[in-house]
Amino acid sequence: MVSVRIIKANIIPSGISLFPSNCYVTLHLPTASPEKFRTQTMKNSDKPVWNETFYFRIQTEIKNILQLEVCSANLTDKDDVLFVIFFDLEKVRPGTTALDPQNLDVRLGYELCADEQDFLRKRKKIVADALNKLVNMRRGLFEDEVPVIAVMATGGGVRAMSGFYGHLLALQKLNLLDCISYITTASGSTWTMTDLYRNTDWSHENLEEAIKVAKSSMLKSKIDIISIDRLKYYHKELVERVKRGHLRSFTALWALVQEAFLHDKFNDSKLSEQRQALDQGQNPLPIYTAVNVKDKVSTFDFREWVDFSPYEVGFQKYGVNIRAEDFDSEFFMGKLVKKIPESRICYLEGEEHEGYFSIYKPPTCGPGKLGEIFNDILTDRPLKGETHNFLQSLDFHKDYLQQKEFLEWRDTVLDASPNKLTPVDKSLCLIDIGFFVNTSIPPLLKPERNVDVIIMVNYDISSPFKQIRLTAKYCEEQSIPFPKVDLTEEDWKNPRECYVFSDEDNPQAPILIYFPLVCASFKEYKAPGVKRTPPEMSGCEVNLGKDSPYKTIHLTYSEEDFDRLLNLCTYNILCSEDHILQAIQHAIQKKKNICSQARKKFCHPEQGTN
Repeated sequence: MVSVRIIKANIIPSGISLFPSNCYVTLHLPTASPEKFRTQTMKNSDKPVWNETFYFRIQTEIKNILQLEVCSANLTDKDDVLFVIFFDLEKVRPGTTALDPQNLDVRLGYELCADEQDFLRKRKKIVADALNKLVNMRRGLFEDEVPVIAVMATGGGVRAMSGFYGHLLALQKLNLLDCISYITTASGSTWTMTDLYRNTDWSHENLEEAIKVAKSSMLKSKIDIISIDRLKYYHKELVERVKRGHLRSFTALWALVQEAFLHDKFNDSKLSEQRQALDQGQNPLPIYTAVNVKDKVSTFDFREWVDFSPYEVGFQKYGVNIRAEDFDSEFFMGKLVKKIPESRICYLEGEEHEGYFSIYKPPTCGPGKLGEIFNDILTDRPLKGETHNFLQSLDFHKDYLQQKEFLEWRDTVLDASPNKLTPVDKSLCLIDIGFFVNTSIPPLLKPERNVDVIIMVNYDISSPFKQIRLTAKYCEEQSIPFPKVDLTEEDWKNPRECYVFSDEDNPQAPILIYFPLVCASFKEYKAPGVKRTPPEMSGCEVNLGKDSPYKTIHLTYSEEDFDRLLNLCTYNILCSEDHILQAIQHAIQKKKNICSQARKKFCHPEQGTN
């Protein structure tokens, strides 16, 4: 026998109630009774108190899931269901609190999760060995002297996907991939990473093979993504997805469309499965980024960074994280109330759609509701991914505005009003970061990651410095350590392949090695130090102008255009080898100085005065 007592419903801070005035609770335990029970309706109360007890006779040999619904009674319309909560009765023990703050299914805190810390310990040994081979040092590096080096890629559709392959190939040729601890991506560069991480040792295998596969896909016609058979497949997938418990979302349809034109084959891999590529520290840790917004609120008025790694999905602003495999399951007050199967990786890629929804207009795809939705989604309707909110009903501490970690990412007009922030929402509204600033850098600025060097590759063809200047401005306004980006008039007229920015007055600011997407000395050199012959000069120009074949609207490239972009990005890294190594050496020395000072302070603490 199990007794269930419905006591009361509390309000959230500042007197704004989650519940309307006429509330009741329903109880349903299908393994005990087909009947749904309910409490009385408490009228005109913002703090309803029921104190009603219900009894169920259960069989312990089977799984018993109790479903509770908090409802609002309407006189003129169907009653509203405000919350649905599921309890696994097997996990409820006598004398324990079901929502014990020490036993939540979300991780609260700003420190790195245990899995990431374990990864970094393994990765540091690999990075140290790689740096010892690259940089002439009198002795090997101690563990705390190993610099944390990251690669940060912007978005840019298939242009970013193709170019990122070239940049990674160059880093591999320079034996630098083993020096990298993190890779963060957005939009098209995310598509590159989700393909690569299907191979558990990708950074140690020749990337030329992966590039051949990507190139083959880029050269194919995409017209079949709107064939009748494809539409039927999309419809079937979406119906099954909703049955599993996922929310209906236009982005889910777009994810399937995008998968069709990005990949030749069905990709059943999941984000959490990428851990297999990290279990020995053999590859850099990938972190994907998105922005959480509110419906009918401008992105410039409200947006919050969300990080996705194979280990966790989290909000740096709130210090709330969940396991990657639990993303889009249902949470309430920090407890997992309904487990929903983890989505395939294509649905994460679907969040990274940067711009296609408003500019790519396919041919008419036939009559019917799905065809109508398809045309709508790819033309004028904004794509936003609606997912279950794992922050739902988490309560803020009254002094949250004094928390340093929250303040560092407090940058919207709603941040001073806890009743308007994400924990009060039923679902998350995720969009591509390109709607705000096209940079995947926020995870690397998390103080706990202590990143020393960021290699930033940019795929913006409209302006070589727009994104880095926006990033620097944002960091300055938020008081986040970041080097100043000082540019000359000559830089604007004739941008170079590589820039190094640092702040000697702020040891917390990372060193930034910046690669804009430009065609400079590549016009004269086919490889570093190897000039082009007169016959090779023709066709070496890479068109990045207004009539560029690399505009975001283009979903396919000719073989010649693909090779030119790939070779340009590869060359720009290779010809900047000296700049990269000098910046890394600078970071090593900087790290050594900091560690040396810390050791001296530890060994010889200052004497107090009497």
